[in-house]
Amino acid sequence: MNQEILPSAYAELLEELKQRIRTARIRAALSVNRGLIRLYWEIGKAILNRQQSARWGDKILDQLATDLRREFPDMQGLSRTNLKYMRMFAEAYPEFGQQPVDQLPWGHNIIIFTKLKDPALREWYIRACIEYGWSRAVLEAQIETRLHERKGRALTNFTASLPAPQSELAQQLMKDPYALEFIAAHEALREHELHKRLLERLRDFMLELGAGFAFVGSQYPIKVGGEEFYIDMLFYHLHLRCYVVVELKTTPFKPEYAGKLNFYLSVVDDKLRHPTDNPSIGILLCKSKNKVVVEYAIRDINKPMGVAEYRLGEALPEHLRSTLPTVEQLEAELQRLEAPQEAEDESCE
Repeated sequence: MNQEILPSAYAELLEELKQRIRTARIRAALSVNRGLIRLYWEIGKAILNRQQSARWGDKILDQLATDLRREFPDMQGLSRTNLKYMRMFAEAYPEFGQQPVDQLPWGHNIIIFTKLKDPALREWYIRACIEYGWSRAVLEAQIETRLHERKGRALTNFTASLPAPQSELAQQLMKDPYALEFIAAHEALREHELHKRLLERLRDFMLELGAGFAFVGSQYPIKVGGEEFYIDMLFYHLHLRCYVVVELKTTPFKPEYAGKLNFYLSVVDDKLRHPTDNPSIGILLCKSKNKVVVEYAIRDINKPMGVAEYRLGEALPEHLRSTLPTVEQLEAELQRLEAPQEAEDESCE
């Protein structure tokens, strides 16, 4: 049918049907995943019960894996290792359905029940995964950096400067410390160096900031009274509906830092904030802080801001780095090792 003679409401109908199909496909995928997770739990529970009652050893898993794969050759996930994970899964969750494990892929579940022993922590990370849609790599990083201990722990004035429930949401947005371990440093960084490295790893930094951040600009220029100033990093938070000003300091916190951040927030609210936006929020990242000094510095400031430390990764010392092979040396060694294999492959053709 010619595009020009399509009914006026055709585009609307097409979008509606696309959305219905997408929703149905997501539901189908979730249904398949839930069925698979339940099956894995039931297999694990059966193995666990039999091993406990009949005192079978782990060698039985080898035979089970062989026999099950022979019977179901097209089914993935019946290896000895996966059977062992299924048993651990059933051991971690004695009753299926008490936690929403069936809403996560199997790989996510393995990370959670192998790395976390506390049931409450398992549930915390399960629900965080569901809410934020973390990949396995992100989930693993959040567990390793103990996100549950850092989330919502920054010193802020949100209770006094923001209405509820925005103050509670903003508080949960903050962390302390921020894990910037993707930036390795063997010596103290200057502010422009830290800023440059964060821009180079912006995706990692935004993952650490959390869900909902949209990057607006770096060294964002603002003009006040004929003078030009530069905000280190400017974001917009899609859920809080507000601008977020991030300032970086490679020194311990000083009260004047809060004053400067307050100045930036006033300008952003005046020049960038839309009437429907919520008040802008400031995040000050420092090398370290004195809690009492921070509390006094931000207590009577009416602009919402929080102060947190950051933690960098540790680079190898210079004397060790000099002993490691270069990229060129590694490539040359790989080529040397692959050469005999290539010759052998050619002789077999």
